[in-house]
Amino acid sequence: MIKLFDQVSERCSKIVTESYSTSFTLATKMLDFSIRQDIYNIYGFVRFADEIVDSFHEFNKKELLNLFENDLKKSINDKISLNPILNSFQKTLYKYDIDYELVDSFLNSMKLDLDKNKYLSKKEFDQYVYGSADVVGLMCLKVFVKGDQQQYEELKPYAMSLGSAFQKVNFLRDLKADHDGLNRSYFPNLNIEKFDESSKQRILKEIDNDFSYALKGIFKLPSSAKFGVYTAYKYYLKLLNKLRKTHPLKIKSSRIRVSNYQKVDVLARSYLRYRLNIL
Repeated sequence: MIKLFDQVSERCSKIVTESYSTSFTLATKMLDFSIRQDIYNIYGFVRFADEIVDSFHEFNKKELLNLFENDLKKSINDKISLNPILNSFQKTLYKYDIDYELVDSFLNSMKLDLDKNKYLSKKEFDQYVYGSADVVGLMCLKVFVKGDQQQYEELKPYAMSLGSAFQKVNFLRDLKADHDGLNRSYFPNLNIEKFDESSKQRILKEIDNDFSYALKGIFKLPSSAKFGVYTAYKYYLKLLNKLRKTHPLKIKSSRIRVSNYQKVDVLARSYLRYRLNIL
């Protein structure tokens, strides 16, 4: 009955994705069925780790994160876990020979969120973004190319740029929540009290450069992944453009969102380009 247990585990990872992110779920559903579940498995793992450091304020976060990491290592060693999220994730790691260094870097960035609340240099910031976002993109890329190492190496820099762009958009959108709720400030040398149009433009320029480079890689993805990744790209671009038009005072006082109607519009337009073979 191990097959049934694995199916239940995978279902749990899908539920986590659907429960926590409608936009990511929408983009994942645009991937080919053959790789869709493995992306759910990756998301379930990174979401649980992120929730530990961001949400579990009434508990010992460090203890929980260490337990989560130890359970993960045991699941990889044993090739099974009674934690369904870890069970499905370890299966995806083995299936595509995903380097544990990527997982380790991700967990290291999560550990930084336990104590570190400011990033004073670009080097510190880039290191955090690499661990919290770039490596997640690389894990997904290994799935997209179905373990093909040569194709992975070719597309690796593009995937990292896309991961960085997504994360920086999240940081800009969540400026208030990170500062007021979690006492964190990610952008180096940014004083949120003095956040103005000039500060916003500097951040936008950096994100625009990331997106511009990443788009070249999206066009090179296998057809099984291209539409889903392009949909995610267009969603975040829509969010970025909304932030671009929003006054700095509003950004640092509220969370800017893309409505469900706009998400459907992004999907429809992306699908049209895909069907017309414009991608």
